[in-house]
Amino acid sequence: MKCLRLSETREFDAKKFKRFLLHDSPYFRILNFNLQAGQIFPVHRHAADGQVSIHVIEGKGFFLGEGDTALPAETGDILVCDINEPHGVSAETDMRILVTIAPPF
Repeated sequence: MKCLRLSETREFDAKKFKRFLLHDSPYFRILNFNLQAGQIFPVHRHAADGQVSIHVIEGKGFFLGEGDTALPAETGDILVCDINEPHGVSAETDMRILVTIAPPF
């Protein structure tokens, strides 16, 4: 058992979003990304089977998808999609997200 302390990863960088690998196992991976207001985690997809969840733990912005798809996202919201489906995030305010990938690739 381990406790992950998200307060220890509350760092931002004006040049690029911050990335922290919190957990990695054969079953799932957890990452924390911190985006400053205006930063974008580009829409992308992975050529793999599995699912991804994106949980907003702080801030406000949009979950991005294919084309012009943009769903409002704020603290507490979670996006769940297949890992091969286009996904990304745009930060309207400073924003912290927790990304879980299962199974990891």
